[in-house]
Amino acid sequence: MGISANDIKAFRDKTGLPMMECKTALVEANGDEEKALDILRKRGFTKAAKMADREAGQGRVACFVDEAARAGGIIELRCETAPVANTDDFINLCNTIAREAALNEGANAETMPERAITGGGGRKISDAMNDVFNRLRENMQLKRIARLTGEVGSYVHHNGQVGALIEMSKPCSADVKGDVCMQIVAMKPPYLKSEDVPTADVERQREAARAEITGKPANIVDKIVDGKIKTWFGEITLLGQAFVKSDKFSGSVQEYLNSVSPGLTVNRFVRFEVGLS
Repeated sequence: MGISANDIKAFRDKTGLPMMECKTALVEANGDEEKALDILRKRGFTKAAKMADREAGQGRVACFVDEAARAGGIIELRCETAPVANTDDFINLCNTIAREAALNEGANAETMPERAITGGGGRKISDAMNDVFNRLRENMQLKRIARLTGEVGSYVHHNGQVGALIEMSKPCSADVKGDVCMQIVAMKPPYLKSEDVPTADVERQREAARAEITGKPANIVDKIVDGKIKTWFGEITLLGQAFVKSDKFSGSVQEYLNSVSPGLTVNRFVRFEVGLS
């Protein structure tokens, strides 16, 4: 059957792919758009496989929290260049994958592509990734996924390069959750609380602090070292850090949470930054 210029243009508008690729697929499929789409997807998978070893040093972090499911997901999706990472296609794909991360228990970066998209009519994440690849033509890699449940909050920095997901110990406002997530994004705490810091690391820090002190009685040295360790915990643990979101509050993150609601704390948190494992 003949394929008109209008048919090709309409198909191009639907797929966003180059005109000649759309024409070739439609001709091969005898004008059947569904078959043409399948042809384009298969060709896209082949091209993506050939580009899989190209460096993907750019990308985005995305979060999604489903209040009804009481779950949240955070993902890092890589691509090759910053302009592609900032396209609507790539941003929407990241948000789709983050939503599926929230809704699918046990999903990881390896298995997520084979997950069916919720409400997607049987389409998989891999299909969505291939569609975006066909339009943007850059290597894409799903690097990391995490999921938290319960009282979950999230925040992604405006540049899309870093985000955080937290699980609180009990209900609190979205503003409080967001403020703590901003703290995590800005201050990069490697640990939640002092009890999480490996004992060997603490002992090394103690020895280093002790070596800096000379000419003091043993009992004074111990007190100075304890003070230095406390200060160190205040730098590397989220709950011990000074709360930086508001200059109207002077105290640690845990003290801030106690001021919001006695006993409120953070159970777990995840921080993703593009390019940092």
